[in-house]
Parts: sequence; structure tokens; C-alpha cells
Amino acid sequence: MILAGDVGGTKVHLALYDFANGQLHALRDHKFPAHQFDSLDAVVREFLTLTGAASGEILAACFGCPGPVRDGRLKLTNLPWVLDTQELQQSLGIRHIFLINDLEANGYGIPELAPESIFTLHAGDADAQGHRGLVSAGTGLGEALMIWNGKTHVPIPSEGGHCDFAARTDREIALLQYLRRTLNGRVSFERVVSGIGIKNIYAYLRDVEKLDEPQWLRDRLAAEDPNAVIGQCAEDGSSSICFETLKIFAAAYGAEAGNMALKALAMGGIYLGGGIAPKILKTLQNGSFLHAFLDKGRLSPLLQAVPVRIILDDSCALLGAAAFAEARATELSGHSERAASLRS
Repeated sequence: MILAGDVGGTKVHLALYDFANGQLHALRDHKFPAHQFDSLDAVVREFLTLTGAASGEILAACFGCPGPVRDGRLKLTNLPWVLDTQELQQSLGIRHIFLINDLEANGYGIPELAPESIFTLHAGDADAQGHRGLVSAGTGLGEALMIWNGKTHVPIPSEGGHCDFAARTDREIALLQYLRRTLNGRVSFERVVSGIGIKNIYAYLRDVEKLDEPQWLRDRLAAEDPNAVIGQCAEDGSSSICFETLKIFAAAYGAEAGNMALKALAMGGIYLGGGIAPKILKTLQNGSFLHAFLDKGRLSPLLQAVPVRIILDDSCALLGAAAFAEARATELSGHSERAASLRS
């Protein structure tokens, strides 16, 4: 069996996999509130207790985590945890444990997805081969390059979401100025294109542009998840301030996706990951995203050829972590669980 984990600031999603006919097959998965545990080891032990699995049955484990992994170690930004592969191996009794960036895990997961788990937003040249880019708006903004080596795509993690926000329009310039005041200085793309960004844009429209915030909406925002409320009311057209919020968000998302396409020469496509895109498909199809994506001056014809695809399956990072764990364990042990499943 393979143990895979998607470690976030608010939750830890764990799953056990085996292989059937060369494909990953999920056995059991569970999500845990991260703040209720003092370490990743504790989460894993709770998961193994729930599933009845023994650590000795697990060939390898891999955890996709936000932030840069250096020499097998990672200090999480949103949790007071320091992760170390050697310490995890000793604590959990699993021989092969790997830590990789969460966007890197998503990149490894894309080839494992079923066709129906990907939505094509812009067809581009669907037959073109080449590098790919991954831009994932969720709680934060994650980015990764997927470098084409002639045979496969190799995910390269980055912290590109923390690059400087580049305002393109008068409205975005006003938004940037507002965020510079409220954040006391520098504004990154993550402050606009993320769950945090949706709240920031909404606050700008309410406080600076003075768009109407009806009482029913104010009540819902106080009682429910604000981003979910804004997204729903934008998608169903029940609130103009929510609609305008996601219009700005989609344009900024499209612009940064286009930036990634230029930087990576991503003729193999741009993929939108994270939890936000699948929930706002109507907004992403209304023109703001693609207009900004393609608005690259003399390079616009190049962007026309770049496909844009949305990942609909929220287990993509888990699949990628499992695929990575099996591949690395095969290199170290000489035995491939995936290959063995084809012979059985």
C-alpha cells in the first residue's frame, strides 16, 4: 500500500492506495482538522487507527505540503509544525517517506486523473507538446512549472504566487493602492488571486467604490464562509458586489495564468488547480479570465495556442503524492507496485 497526504493550513487529507491494472486505486481516505493535532505524526497515527492499517503494510508515503522543502525538511507557514523525513520514518515506522511541495504533488497527479476530471476552458492547440504551468488559487496561490523532457512532464515547485501583483487597469491600480494602505506596503499576487484575495477585493469594492452591501448579504457573510457566499451570489447573479468581486478576481487570475504561460513557454497548457476554480466555472467562462489571459500585446497570438484546463478532482494532489511515493520507492528498492499490478 501507498500512503499519500495533502497537508494544508486548515486540514490534512490522507489516503491509502494500491494499484489495479497499473492505475492508482483508492482504498480509504479521511480529512482531519489540522489545528486539532500537534504534529503530522499524530494525524497519521489517528488515520491508521481509523483504517485498521499497520505501518508495516505501507511500502512508502509521500506528503504534499505548502512551502519549499529543503533537504527533506519543511517548516509549515500556517501551522506550528516542522516536518523532517528522517524523523517521520523513525516515528511512523515506514521505510520510505518523502516530502514534496503541494503544487509539485498536483503536477504529478495530473497524469493520474480521469478525462472527466479536467474541464477545458480554452482549447488552444490541444495537440501541442511542451512545458506546462500550474496556477492554483485556494487558501493561498500556488504555482509550479511542469517541464517537458521529451517523455514526461517533471513538476518544478515555485513560490511564484508571492511575486508582486501587477495591476493592469485603472480599477486594479485603485485596488493596489487600497491594498498597499491596508497591508502597510508590498502586495503580492496571492493577496488578490486566492481566498484571501476574494475577501480583499470585496472589501475594496465595499469601502472604496461604495458598492451596495445589502443587509441580507451582510448577515450571510457574518454567519457563513464569506468566500463561499461571495462565490455563490456571484454565480447565481443575486448580488452585484459579489459579481464584481469575482469579475476582478477572474481577470487577475487570467493575467497571472498568462504570465505563467509566457515564463514557461507553456505550449502544453496551463492548468488551474486549487479549490476555487471548480466552484466558479460560470464566472471563469464569462470572458474576464480569458481576455486577461490573452491580453499580452505582441505575444497574444502565442497565448491563443495555449490550452487552459481546470482540474475538477480535489484528490489530484493525493494522487500525485501517491504516484511520486511509488516511483521513488521503486528507484530505491527495485520493486514496482504499479508494474506488479499489470502482471497479476
